[in-house]
Amino acid sequence: MPVVAGALIRLQVEHLLGDHAPKPAWLWSSVVGATAADVDRWWQAFLRRFDLEHTFRLFKQTLGWTAPKIRPPAAADRWTWLIITAYTQLRLARPLAVDLRRPWERPADPGRPTPARVRRGFRHLRPNTSHPTRAPKPGRPGPGRPPGSRNRARATRHDVGKHPASVTSPTGAG
Repeated sequence: MPVVAGALIRLQVEHLLGDHAPKPAWLWSSVVGATAADVDRWWQAFLRRFDLEHTFRLFKQTLGWTAPKIRPPAAADRWTWLIITAYTQLRLARPLAVDLRRPWERPADPGRPTPARVRRGFRHLRPNTSHPTRAPKPGRPGPGRPPGSRNRARATRHDVGKHPASVTSPTGAG
């Protein structure tokens, strides 16, 4: 097997929450001759990947990024932008949302609830925000004629026209 040059980084945590024994994490980079600043940037980027993984998990599970079966690439792009817009709204609504936590969840830091908790409290934001538009019209049709009542409007009648006698048949016998 060929020898591949690189840098091996051992990431050791001194203490974990609870009684867990910390195990080292090993990172590898193909850069030879890395400086201490490079190594610091790499292990911090490794820790930031958890934020990215949880963001994509939120996109998929909570916001339904992968739920619709979209075929055209343009429609998939629009759906992705819609999910990103919804996520942005959740991030912007953080200071306004009330922390509605489940019994097994720990309280969130003040003013910093997770996007999933903001989504839970999002419906309570509407009464406290301004309304730049009117209320929506109802989506269902009107009541119509009550059951059992008769229709009093007469239906329109059209005379059934007769064909003129001068029209001949296609066979010539008319």
